[in-house]
Amino acid sequence: MKNWTEKYRPKEIKQIVGQIEQIDKLKSFLLNFPSKKKAIILNGPPGIGKTTLVHAISNETNSEIFELNASDLRNKSSMNLKLKPVLEQKPLFEKNKIILVDEVDGISGTDRGGVSELISLIENSKYPIICTSNDVWIQKLSPLRKKCEIIELDEISPSEIKGILNLILKEEKKKVNLGTINNISIKSNGDLRSAINELETISELGEKEVIEISEKTKKIDIFQAMKHIFQDKADNSMISTFDKLDMHLDEIILWFEENIPKAYSGIELIKAYERLSKVDLFKGRIYKQQYWRFLVYENFFLSYGISEAKGNNEKKGFYKYKKPDRILKIWLNNQKHAKRKTIAAKVAAKTHTGQKRILSEWNEIKNILKNPAIQKQLKLEVDEISYIMKY
Repeated sequence: MKNWTEKYRPKEIKQIVGQIEQIDKLKSFLLNFPSKKKAIILNGPPGIGKTTLVHAISNETNSEIFELNASDLRNKSSMNLKLKPVLEQKPLFEKNKIILVDEVDGISGTDRGGVSELISLIENSKYPIICTSNDVWIQKLSPLRKKCEIIELDEISPSEIKGILNLILKEEKKKVNLGTINNISIKSNGDLRSAINELETISELGEKEVIEISEKTKKIDIFQAMKHIFQDKADNSMISTFDKLDMHLDEIILWFEENIPKAYSGIELIKAYERLSKVDLFKGRIYKQQYWRFLVYENFFLSYGISEAKGNNEKKGFYKYKKPDRILKIWLNNQKHAKRKTIAAKVAAKTHTGQKRILSEWNEIKNILKNPAIQKQLKLEVDEISYIMKY
């Protein structure tokens, strides 16, 4: 017996909630293939319906679909073994053919040839290739992004999720407490698949009581964060934006410093940089005086403060935000040396030697630190050991 996520998976485009603009772009890509790009990446968090959208549009366009998961294409040899024959073979029964590479962010980087080989196959493919990704902005996919059109899927709203859950309950002839349905819709954080699974699990309890649902952790990438801050109306929810971003606050500051002029101009630009300067001011006070309570102000000016610089307005349209390559490399290099200093401090304390001397003789000392027994004696952290072995 099928679970509810499979049973109620949309088979047609008209059954898919939202994504109107994204569907139009995908249709245009298939209709005009090959044009500027031979591949497309559908990007968005898990459970939003990326793979479902591809299957639905293949049904509508009478296309045979061949599906591969990126974990099956770990390197160049496996890519050639599994994907290359598919690209060369004509469709058996249908008029058209779509190659789906699911979870492309699982492919190995250029060091093992996975990404570079996929790019080569895309360039020579006779058929459209659609990739899905949870986070297309990771470093190893940088060469692939240049070869693909990227479509960002919209988050499914709680009201849309609630509507789908109610339709499923009606079809299944089951009842669940309205408060529980509301909790699932809100706390799934746009993950429809998770919401349906949750509903199926508790459907046997009926409508007797409200069930508390644990909130699904939601992560965003830096591009989503910048789009939210720069383009959406400023509100209090923006203060928690960086809680969902797996990135050091110092690095976030560099991204915003680079990209403020992409979205703002005139008086907006002046206000935004003024507030960014206050972020730097509080950062200096925190580091110098150890006033950790100032962190809340640093976060406030970087999120709500910069957003409010444009007034109570939304900014429509597409802005091409970019990575601050030069400054970011400097920051990452500083971070690398900071790790060396923490290790040197531990060695100095254990050997009763000055930290400066340890750093000056680092090239010789690091070879000694590769000994697991020494690492254990110094109580080195996993990331410190990793740094020693790498550098």
